Amino acid sequence: MTCFHCTCDATSGNARALSYQTAHGCFRTPMFMPVGTSATVKGVTTDQLHAIGSQVVLSNTYHLSLRPGADLVAEAGGIHAFMNYDGPMLTDSGGFQVFSLADTVKLDSEGLTFRSIYDGSYVRWTPEENMRIQELIGADIAMQLDQCTPYPAERSFVAAAVDLSAAWARRCLAAHTRPDQTLFGIVQGGMELDLRLHSVDMLRRIEEESVAAGGRRFGGFGIGGYSVGESHDVMFETLGTVVRALPEDRPRYLMGVGNPTTLVRAVREGVDMFDCVLPTRTARMGTAFSSTGRMNLRNAKYARDFTPLDPACCCSTCRNYTRAYLRHLVKQNEMLGAILLSVHNLHFLIDLMARAREAVLAGAYEEFYQDWMASPAAKDY
Repeated sequence: MTCFHCTCDATSGNARALSYQTAHGCFRTPMFMPVGTSATVKGVTTDQLHAIGSQVVLSNTYHLSLRPGADLVAEAGGIHAFMNYDGPMLTDSGGFQVFSLADTVKLDSEGLTFRSIYDGSYVRWTPEENMRIQELIGADIAMQLDQCTPYPAERSFVAAAVDLSAAWARRCLAAHTRPDQTLFGIVQGGMELDLRLHSVDMLRRIEEESVAAGGRRFGGFGIGGYSVGESHDVMFETLGTVVRALPEDRPRYLMGVGNPTTLVRAVREGVDMFDCVLPTRTARMGTAFSSTGRMNLRNAKYARDFTPLDPACCCSTCRNYTRAYLRHLVKQNEMLGAILLSVHNLHFLIDLMARAREAVLAGAYEEFYQDWMASPAAKDY
């Protein structure tokens, strides 16, 4: 397990700069991870991902296990070979996707049964089966199977989900054996601070018991169940306390969050890793992040604007294409428009986190944060 080694390179307030070694290379935080749900970041090639500085790419266990199937991915040589990406990768357990289809899910003491969105067939998952699937897929980081709760939700429902997620974390940790892959536990608890801290305490206790019995420990910790309908201000009422309750010696991963300003704020609270479909999904809608705030390329004001998309950005889209051309592509529903904006939006977040890391290394994250919040770029909602 020497390939999973975490080093803290610097801190600045609560913000951190980590280096984390995996079987497919080292990644450095703070960082944003592009989402490649079905073994592809929509519209973006692996060469383009490397060019924009991508470090870790996500794929999703739910979708890959159903199509093309985990056995086929394993036969191809694993997810890295299958999609031709030679850097670190992470697989989400698929729990979020399963529980977002709540009307098709049946829970029992051992696991869950759900219906495939592809053919309607019934699928049975236990934590042990989920680990088997993720080991077959072969990403560097696997996530435990957990129950993500919606917002709003009754406290009793959230509390039950916390207990279930902890029970599954214990079983996932016991079942996970692949030596070139590590497992992250996941904190749940909705917007209830005491339930969140209880979730953290249980993960710590599960890990201690595992190590005492000669077993493994978690390679890091995901923070799930945020950005599920609540305002980001509500999320930040509890996020910092939860983050700082986690062990300091491993990454803290805020799952499913992708607004630039939210990333900057969360790094200030001690978060290290982020992922979200937002940059590529909004790109397909004709929307771009920029140093002047979020831009809607469908607006008529860009029709004869022959300047770069964002003059402050050095990505290939901004170096080579004008706002007028990009608007034309978007209005015509040309696939190139979505591709070029996806490249830009991903570069924007990856570069933002690289600059955040530089600020941490310089001991100046608070200044970086204040400058960002005072800039027009912070208008990204």
